[in-house]
Amino acid sequence: MRDTFYKYIENLQDEITEKLEAVDGKVKFQQDIWKRKEGGGGRTRVIENGDVFEKGGVNISAVHGHLPEAMQNYFNVRDCDFFACGLSLVLHPKNPMVPTVHANFRYFEMYDQQNNIVDQWFGGGQDLTPYYLFEEDAIHFHKVSKNACDKHGDNLYETYKEKCDDYFWNSHRDEARGIGGLFFDYLKPTENKSLQNIYDFVTEVANQFLEAYVPIVEKRKNLSYHQKQRDWQEIRRGRYVEFNLVHDKGTLFGLKTNGRIESILMSLPPYVQWQYNHHPEPNSDEAKLLEVLKSPKNWV
Repeated sequence: MRDTFYKYIENLQDEITEKLEAVDGKVKFQQDIWKRKEGGGGRTRVIENGDVFEKGGVNISAVHGHLPEAMQNYFNVRDCDFFACGLSLVLHPKNPMVPTVHANFRYFEMYDQQNNIVDQWFGGGQDLTPYYLFEEDAIHFHKVSKNACDKHGDNLYETYKEKCDDYFWNSHRDEARGIGGLFFDYLKPTENKSLQNIYDFVTEVANQFLEAYVPIVEKRKNLSYHQKQRDWQEIRRGRYVEFNLVHDKGTLFGLKTNGRIESILMSLPPYVQWQYNHHPEPNSDEAKLLEVLKSPKNWV
C-alpha cells in the first residue's frame, strides 16, 4: 500500500500543478527535490508572484525512520519505526475575491522491532478559506466534496464535514478558519472496510480536488478590488497563519520529526497584517463573513 499510494500522489502532483499553471498563465511551479537525513525525502513545488496565485505549494513527501520520542508520546507507543507519505497543498491567490484553499492526503504506518506493521491509517481532506463570501462558491465546493463521499457510503460527507468544522477552529479566536470542507484521520481497516476500500475513498476525494476549486478561481480571478479589500485579505491571512502555527497537527508532526522547514512552512502567505483590535464595519461584507465563521453552516 505504501508504494501504491506514493505512486498515486506522484501522479496527482503532476496533474494538479499542470492545471494550476494553466489557470495562472504567467508563472510555473519551481521544483525542489530534497532528502531527509534520517530517511526519505520529497518533491516540493512552489508557485510565486503569478497573475492568479501570489504564493502556493503542492508538495509530496515520503519519510521513514525511528519515531521520535515526542511523537511516541503523542501516539502513546514505545520504541517503534514509522513511514509517512502524503501530498499537501496550499494556494494563496492574489485577488481577495478568490479563496485560499488547502488539501492534504496522507498514509501512515508504524512498525515493531521485527519490522512488522503494527498500525496503519489514511488521513486527509480539503477546505476553503474565503475572504469575501460568495455563497454559490461555498455550495459548489461542498457539493463536489459530498458527491465524492456519497460514492463510498452513507453519511460520510456529514461525518467528515463536521470533523472539518471542529478541526479548523481557531479556538483562541472563537471562529472558524474558513467555510470548511472535509477532514478525516486515522481511517483504519475494519471487518467491514478493507485498506483498499479506504484507499479508494481517499483517492476519490483527491481526484475531485480540481473540480471543487478551479471553477471558483476561474469565476473570481478577474473581479476588480481595491486596497481596503486587499487589507482585509491580509488581516484574514493572519488568522490562517495563527491556526497553522498554533493548532495544525501536520505542522507539529513535521517539526517534531525533523522535517524540511521550507516545505512545512510553505503554507504561510507572503503578505500578512496583524492590526491591533481590528473590527470590520457593521453590516459590511467583511462583517458578514465573520458571522458565518462564528457558527459553521450546512452548505448542501
